Parts: sequence; structure tokens; C-alpha cells
Amino acid sequence: MDKSLGLTATMYGFIAGMFFIGYFVFGIPGNMILEKVGARKWIGLILVLWGIVTLVTAFVQSAVELTVLRFLLGVFEAALFPGMTLIITYWVRSADRAAAVALFMIAPPLANSFGAPLATWIITNVHMSLDLAGWRWLFIIVGLPAVLLGIFTFWYLADKPAKAGWLNKDEKTALINELALDAKATTDNKVQGAPFKEAVRNGRVWKMTLINVFYVVGLYGLTFWLPQMIGELSSKFSTMTIGWLTAAPYLLGAIALVLNSRHSDAHMERIWHTAGGAFLGGAGFLGAALSHNPWVAMIFLCLAAIGIYSWSGPYWAITTMMDPRIAAVGLGIVNALGNLGGFVGPYIVGWLKDVTGSQVAAMFFLAGSLIIAGVIVLSLKRSDDVVTKIEEVGSE
Repeated sequence: MDKSLGLTATMYGFIAGMFFIGYFVFGIPGNMILEKVGARKWIGLILVLWGIVTLVTAFVQSAVELTVLRFLLGVFEAALFPGMTLIITYWVRSADRAAAVALFMIAPPLANSFGAPLATWIITNVHMSLDLAGWRWLFIIVGLPAVLLGIFTFWYLADKPAKAGWLNKDEKTALINELALDAKATTDNKVQGAPFKEAVRNGRVWKMTLINVFYVVGLYGLTFWLPQMIGELSSKFSTMTIGWLTAAPYLLGAIALVLNSRHSDAHMERIWHTAGGAFLGGAGFLGAALSHNPWVAMIFLCLAAIGIYSWSGPYWAITTMMDPRIAAVGLGIVNALGNLGGFVGPYIVGWLKDVTGSQVAAMFFLAGSLIIAGVIVLSLKRSDDVVTKIEEVGSE
């Protein structure tokens, strides 16, 4: 794709990050719409729309066209993640949310793990079928499932327990009552007035947003650049070898995500389970940058992925413990503004690669961002009584 469209590393990083500008623009309003129309209709619609944008991307002829479509993809995908985290608050007690978030969040690393060698195979083996390059076929093949699953969502997804046809009356009543007790325990009684204004004024929302910015820089620095980082380790790595090696960090990250989240729930501890992931991710990038042996560097990249993905469950369990009255807007702010780091990370990584000719400086940059995220998480222990709230909810 870089050769076909004439992209430099900086241009690639900019275009990859343009997704998050669209994500930022529509993140908060998208989540507010979801709250009004319901998850089933809204998530089904945006799945169909981003599937269509992905299909159209297969036929771009210039960097400008690709930039526009990346922006639109961000617009249409913006409400999905905060929407899904909001749905989790409708169904799962706060004491159990790290594991619940992990089951949802395991999808990205698993998709990247299986997708990396599969994408490599598609690009190399379907190349020029029907006169289309392999990378164009990749967009077609991954776009179709989103459209089909969007249609399926209209029929399958239940917005809240009260609307679930697969629960009987007693089950619905028991679950609704349990969730009502949980909501009462986590509500800040001081919150008054319009949810949007209160969400914007809420200091906790902005601290979680700042944490998310630094974390997302590291996350998407890894996501968009891992194959190039691995390819740079040795000139002997073939395209297919790079695809298989790329799968390993993501698979290990998926396993770490589940294990760390379950451990966090079992011990009712969030702070160190979150900060520890950020620190391990930073240490992994530092080790990879300083290693001269490609296999040692590969081990450190695996550690970086383990730390980055183990973060998700405990972090979002902390984030969802906000007043339910401001949750829709608050989660939208955390996700939309936080994901601006997804523009900064890939762009700076590409720029550093063009300036220095290697990925070493970029790895130092990504390590620093993750370490800062971990330090800010530790500050929550002093300013927010997170552990006490979890214990109170878990004991009821």
C-alpha cells in the first residue's frame, strides 16, 4: 500500500492517526445518541457504516482519499467502545467488571494475533486476483464481516436486562435488583443538575482521560508499527515470517489481559494491576530498543504487548466506577479525548523513523508515554478511594 500510494513513514503515521481525529469529533455525541436510541440500533448501524467504509478503502487511488476514509472510519467507530463499556455497566456489578471488560477487550489482541499471519497470507496469495492488489483484497475481506455482524446485531443484542428475551421474569428481577444496589453504592450523591455539565466538571473524568491519552500513545504505537518494528530486527525475516512473529506478542497480550483482570477482581485491587501493566509495557519497549540480538528484542516486544494489554480490564473497571448519571457522557469524554493519543503515537513514531532511520527512538518515546500513564494511575491511590469503593460494592 505504501508503494502503491507513495506513502512515507510520516505520511503513514499521519493517515493511521487520522482515524482518531474522527473518533474524537464524534466520540461524545455518538455515545449520547447511543444512550437515547439504545445499543442495539446504534451499534448495529455503526457496524454497517464502518464495514462499508472499509470496503470502499479497497479502491482508494491516493493518500488524500485514504485520509478521508480513515477519518470517516473513526467517526463511525467512535461510539462502539464507550458504548460497550456502558452496556457492561447495565449488566455487570462494578466488583466484577474487570473480568467482564477483559472478555470484551480480548477481541483486539486476538484479532491481531490471528489476523497478522492471515493478512500476510491474503496479501501474498490473493495478489492481483481480478486485477486487485493483495492489500486491496484485505480491506474487502475484513469489511464484509462488519456489515453482516451489524445486521445481526439488530436482531440479537439486548440493551438492558429488562429487554432480554432469553431471561425469565425471576432472573430479570434478581439481576435488576442486584444492579440497582450496585448503582446506589457507586453513586456520588453530590452530583446535581444536567449530566453533561456535571460530567465536564468532574475531575475524576479528566484524570482518567489524561491517563488514557498516555496509554493510548503506547497502545497504538504498538498496533500500527509492530510489523515494521519486527521487520527491522533482522533483514533475514521474510514477509510471512514477520506475519507469524507479529502474532506472538498479541496472543500473549490476550492471555495476560484475562489473567490480570481475573486476578484484579479476585483481590479487589485495581491500581497496581493497572499501573503494573503500563510499567511492564514501558520496560518492554526500553529493552527492545537497547537489544542488539533480534530474538532478545522480540522477547522484549512480547513483554511490551503483555503489559499494554493486561492494563485494559482493571483500568476500565476503575473508569466505569463513576456516577451512573454521568456515565454515558463521562465514558465518551474519556474515550474520545483519550484516543487523541492514537493520533499522536503513530504520527510521532513515523516521524521519528523518517528522521532517525530506525525504530529505536520511537521505542524510547512509547516507553516514556506508558511509564507516565502508570505514574498517574498511582496518583489515584491518594486522590480517589478506589479500593474502598470496590470493597464496599463487592461485599453487598
